[in-house]
Amino acid sequence: MVLIFLSGYVLGQEKPVFESVHAAHSAVLNTDSSSQFWRGAGPIYAESDKNGGLLPGYRTEIRSRWTDTDIYFLFICPFQQLYLKPSPNVHQETYELWNWNVAEVFIGSDFADIKRYKEFEVSPHNEWIDLDIDLNKPHHEDGWKWNSGFEHTTRIDEKKHIWYMAMRIPFKALDGRPVKAGNTFRVNFFRTEAGPQNSKEIVWQPVMGASFHVPERFALLRLSSR
Repeated sequence: MVLIFLSGYVLGQEKPVFESVHAAHSAVLNTDSSSQFWRGAGPIYAESDKNGGLLPGYRTEIRSRWTDTDIYFLFICPFQQLYLKPSPNVHQETYELWNWNVAEVFIGSDFADIKRYKEFEVSPHNEWIDLDIDLNKPHHEDGWKWNSGFEHTTRIDEKKHIWYMAMRIPFKALDGRPVKAGNTFRVNFFRTEAGPQNSKEIVWQPVMGASFHVPERFALLRLSSR
């Protein structure tokens, strides 16, 4: 049992680690990457397709911070062509939002059953959906009926061809552990652009398959004390 645990631990350490930077106080959710709150977070970049091929024109910057109650993410998404749902509804959850352009966070705290994790999607128009994913079930999309209570905001800069998305997720929706520095999660980040005929799928960690839902390919996020 000990050998199995240690082997899993070593394998886990080989995965890339994204450090989410601690913030002493909560902040008003914003998409201003130059704000003091977001300047304090080091970025990672989603810049490849699902099979690891580079997509330099779509290099997406992602930052993260955390407080005693919530974890925050910021996406900075350069775009060429957006494919958006007509008549967006920003007041209710949008089922099948994944058929349109979105930015996505996949995050899980269960290292024993890696097929269990949470999914958060937000569109450039600030439509949203959150899902409690269980790949052990035949229809994991049924998890959209779950509600995390997460918050989100977006902004499209048409002149610079960049759209921004920020979200704040309550830790109580993700994890039963006490919130503290050193806690680690399994994560991956995704973005889609353009329509079905010329779609781009931009990922942090390549999934090497047709679906984003490949938890074996997730990397790690650690709550940093700095």
